[in-house]
Amino acid sequence: MWPGVAAAQAGSPAGPVPVEHLQTRRAALLERLGQGIVIVRSADLRSIEDEGPPPQDSDFRQDNDFFYLTGLETSGSWLVLIARDSAPDEEILYVPPRDTLTERWTGPSLGPGPEVRALSGIDDVRSSAGAEEHIRARVRSMQASGSAGVYFRRGSREGHMGFFRDLVFDERTSRVPVTVHDLRPFLASSRLVKDADELTRLRRAIAITVEAQREAMRIAKPGMWEYEIEAAIEYTFRRLGAERVGFPSIVGAGLNATILHYDKSRGQTAPDDLIVMDVGAEFGYYTADVTRTIPVSGRFTERQRALYTLVLETQQAAIDSVRPGITVRDLNRIARAHLRRHSGTLCAGGSCERFFVHGLSHWLGMDVHDVGDYATPLAPGMVLTIEPGLYLPAERIGIRIEDDILVTATGAEILSEGAPRTPDAIEALMRGP
Repeated sequence: MWPGVAAAQAGSPAGPVPVEHLQTRRAALLERLGQGIVIVRSADLRSIEDEGPPPQDSDFRQDNDFFYLTGLETSGSWLVLIARDSAPDEEILYVPPRDTLTERWTGPSLGPGPEVRALSGIDDVRSSAGAEEHIRARVRSMQASGSAGVYFRRGSREGHMGFFRDLVFDERTSRVPVTVHDLRPFLASSRLVKDADELTRLRRAIAITVEAQREAMRIAKPGMWEYEIEAAIEYTFRRLGAERVGFPSIVGAGLNATILHYDKSRGQTAPDDLIVMDVGAEFGYYTADVTRTIPVSGRFTERQRALYTLVLETQQAAIDSVRPGITVRDLNRIARAHLRRHSGTLCAGGSCERFFVHGLSHWLGMDVHDVGDYATPLAPGMVLTIEPGLYLPAERIGIRIEDDILVTATGAEILSEGAPRTPDAIEALMRGP
């Protein structure tokens, strides 16, 4: 029989989430809701044979919200949180019992017991056998008392479970209706501001990605294939402790650099090509997203340097504007205004803005395009990207510069600053010592 597993994320370089952070996250969520029952389902194991995930993937990655609230990598589990006005809040965790036969194939797992209690900070841990019936009974009990507000994520695993269809039926026939709420906006708002543990994980993911970008600059040379550069980047991820990529790596040279989500990495570099490298390591369930554009020859042409400098200065104008109270939409307007004012004669026929074909920014965290309302004013602890770009297919020129930005009380901290951004710094690193 396999011994008990005494750590969440057993063997992961990131280690477990400190219990006090998990408890604070759950308490803050319940305080916001005030009254009702929260139901969150974990991810399930996937069949590699039947579903065919990418080769770099595995058969399990925990659901982000479930991990955020529990810190656990158990599949087939349920988290139930009950908020009350006149009684203590309640937390229940349903975890599958251990199966020693299955563990011979998949390795040891956590089952209901003291390890889960210690790692999650939840005292009431039960077997998931019969969990749906237990949860249904709790909902109906609250319904009978007139306090049945049910919060779950519409369109999610729990939202499609059969017992929720039963609850909808009850809503139509009961004297005390079941009020159903979408939990997603509440969780998204909670996840926008990162706590100390989240920032530690993000900083490490970004530091790993920065080193991978530097390694790519050191090795790039004309004639290399895009997949060779991608391999060096992802090897650096693994070597430094990242367990997976945060998203499929984008390494595109020449015309491929003008394709925003190019991820085939099949092209061969030519001497005058620029290479766009948009990559991110995932560390402890948090992902970086850093883009650099470099000349494969090690030296920008005059035209490339001029366009690159315009993009860089546009990015800096947006970064300099980051502060509490401003919005992502405001930053996008600032960047585009700068691009229009400073295009000069670089783009025949008018402003270069028409070649900036995507948004300036997105939230960053457990997802590369993390959850959250973009109308939300920035606040200290939020993390976002700033990534202007220009794409001129007729000239085989694509340029994107992307950095990961932490909002501070007074402005911004560039978390990815260690990856060279200026043309001179890039060329100096590519020349070598």
